Amino acid sequence: MNAPTHRYLSLGAGVQSSTVLLLAARGEIPAFDAAIFANTGWEPTGVYAHLRRLEQLAAGSGIPVVRVAAGDIRRDALDPAHRFASMPLFTLGPNGERGMARRQCTGEYKIKPIKVEVRRRLGYPHPTRVPAGVIAEMAIGISLDEIGRARDADVAYMRNTFPLLDLGWRRQDCLAYLTAHGLGDTPRSACIGCPFRTDSEWVRLRRDDPAGWADAVAFDAAIRHGSARANAAGQPLRGQFFLHRQRVPLDQVTLRPRGEAGTDVPGCGPWTCPHTDPPIDSAATPRREVRH
Repeated sequence: MNAPTHRYLSLGAGVQSSTVLLLAARGEIPAFDAAIFANTGWEPTGVYAHLRRLEQLAAGSGIPVVRVAAGDIRRDALDPAHRFASMPLFTLGPNGERGMARRQCTGEYKIKPIKVEVRRRLGYPHPTRVPAGVIAEMAIGISLDEIGRARDADVAYMRNTFPLLDLGWRRQDCLAYLTAHGLGDTPRSACIGCPFRTDSEWVRLRRDDPAGWADAVAFDAAIRHGSARANAAGQPLRGQFFLHRQRVPLDQVTLRPRGEAGTDVPGCGPWTCPHTDPPIDSAATPRREVRH
């Protein structure tokens, strides 16, 4: 007898994953056993408001939205007792070298807690081995214009699926669908202090969420000389960290938004986080980490 299929949605609460959840809730694609949202603890207020709306919508169709977390990314980064999961912060070396720190935050705060939840639901929590043939399908909200991000799962007990690719939908199709069903204001999901924000997004954060902007400015200042743990251990960064590619304090950055170009930047979903610098800067910089 074949093992039953377990079906989950990786819910980033951005445009594409919200579309997939809405399609399932309306019965236009097969339902999910659960939609799993990995909460970093540092999403903008608008994302959490939208998530509550999705929770209500999905509950009416019998799809639970489950929040999982591996901690609070902002608090952990500033905690001298906590290991720092490196963010893709912009670096400025002691001799003016420009680079970028490694990106570990997505894996630590999004992918790992989702895998923990999937294993728990399958009945084989770590370190128990998941038997061969026990598979969880993980739906990921990647649209046709982002097809290069579609990849196989890196563990045997998960099989990635891509409902939007099956439908042949692009991001604009998702936006039209959400708008038609009253969700046209779905925000982009990304941490408040995500270095991948475009200038358009920084401007909107400063204009629409003053508390979030102040939070990002304070964090930018706090991480200037490296992680709290490294500094407490007497290992300050040889150089400086910055949230913005201009590599000056965030509240001193000259923001140059290019219309609403930032609107179509993919959100930072667990398997769809951007892997390159924000696209608005024409100056290419090498990915070098200034080490402690």
